[in-house]
Amino acid sequence: MRGTRRLLVLSGGHPYEAEPFADLLASFDGWTVTHLIHPEAEAAVAEGAANDADAILFYDMPGYSFGDGKAATRPPSFTYRRAIAGYFARGGGAVAMHHAIAGWAEWPEWAEMVGGRFLYDPGEAHGEAHLDSGYRHDVRYDAVVLDPDHPVTAGLPPRFPLCDELYLAPVWGAAKPLLRADHAFVRDNFYSAAQAVAGRMFSNDGWDHRPESDGIAWEKPVGAGRLVYLQPGDGPAAYADPHIRRLLANALAHVAAA
Repeated sequence: MRGTRRLLVLSGGHPYEAEPFADLLASFDGWTVTHLIHPEAEAAVAEGAANDADAILFYDMPGYSFGDGKAATRPPSFTYRRAIAGYFARGGGAVAMHHAIAGWAEWPEWAEMVGGRFLYDPGEAHGEAHLDSGYRHDVRYDAVVLDPDHPVTAGLPPRFPLCDELYLAPVWGAAKPLLRADHAFVRDNFYSAAQAVAGRMFSNDGWDHRPESDGIAWEKPVGAGRLVYLQPGDGPAAYADPHIRRLLANALAHVAAA
């Protein structure tokens, strides 16, 4: 019989409420949790913090600094990149949650691992030019299960209501779709991330973003392992939502079984 599994949680680079997030982590049965926060997390992973993990939960958005209306970026260290690539090459599994899809703008391989990219400025993703991505807080929508027989969606109703932040951003790759949002992922329903950084919150003036996928959860292979991306998870209401807790617990168990 297998003993307690080891979960490495990475956060930082994006604000969140620490106590409600800690309550979410404490709800996972059968896991010993190590929680590292950037920038210290980058150095710790580079030094081997992920070596013994049974799963990694990426709830981080590293590689950015915001100021003067701009988003400055930097790449991760070579040793961090090597450690993460090595973790997946050994068959390691991970869950990337919510804003983790925006992390490491100057490390394109991270976007390829996740299968999508949220851009704070116009740029390139998966070899194509894109406008900056879109966001919308407190969207009330139904999540629709696409594969009821998948371990990640086990125990979830066919559709269930959520109130959370959604993204208008490019996604791609050899992914297994798991959930979609019953919501129109079009320009009129979102705000420009670049304009928000520039101080114009909740604006899409002159921002002609193309429609994007309504997928909000998927699974994809990474190296010899696998990664599940879950877009839900913006804040305390999401952390406490029983459907999101089940979804996340299922996803962690699934990727740890790789």
